[in-house]
Amino acid sequence: MISVNFHRRFEKKLRRLNAKQQERFFERLRLFQNDPYHDILDNHPLKGKLKGYRSIDVAGDIRAIYQEDGPWLAIFVDVGTHSQLYG
Repeated sequence: MISVNFHRRFEKKLRRLNAKQQERFFERLRLFQNDPYHDILDNHPLKGKLKGYRSIDVAGDIRAIYQEDGPWLAIFVDVGTHSQLYG
């Protein structure tokens, strides 16, 4: 099982999501911890200024960005819509 930490910025932005989006994030997080490359997550590496980070799908247009810190730790650093994160 993968351990997860949250950056302060991530925690702040997560609180701004509505209750249903937050609930969906924690559902996806449980899935991520057991199988980070499950098809539902669409886990993929990012390019450009976010090279070195990865993204997973949360719900609809909501994405969560994380950075791997070794093989068993993921640090979630940002969450929001596609345009908020990449636009």
